[in-house]
Amino acid sequence: MVLTVAEAAIPLPLPGVKPGLANIVTLIVLARWGWREAVWVGLLRVLAGSLLLGQFLAPGFFLSLSGAVASLLTLGFAMHLPKRWFGPVSLSIFAAFAHIGAQLVVARLWLVPHDGVFYLTPVFAAAAVFFGLINGLIAARLLRDLPQAT
Repeated sequence: MVLTVAEAAIPLPLPGVKPGLANIVTLIVLARWGWREAVWVGLLRVLAGSLLLGQFLAPGFFLSLSGAVASLLTLGFAMHLPKRWFGPVSLSIFAAFAHIGAQLVVARLWLVPHDGVFYLTPVFAAAAVFFGLINGLIAARLLRDLPQAT
């Protein structure tokens, strides 16, 4: 929750481009406790964050929810990939792409009734790679350095 609120205070270079810092926690929960727990953390974060920031049931809430659901579903499939080649960094990038993809589709279907919204795809894809990489590296480092829960 702290990361969600802190992220809301960060000035954005473009509307909708956020670092997704709270996704680090979701990646750690996924790696340590599994997908079901990661789903709870991810969805409760969206709900509680929207309530704290006064955005519950506003368009931003539905964009965030759609992105969270898509990224959690993607993580559910991707966590079954060989761990030898797919770790927190690749999972983070997959989740970031799913998140922004779902948000663009919801924005197109509901908020911007024009295909021009998809012209933003390269910008959002670059942000997904950049922030997915950074968040994945942070999650990998924390997973390595934090003691295992018993």
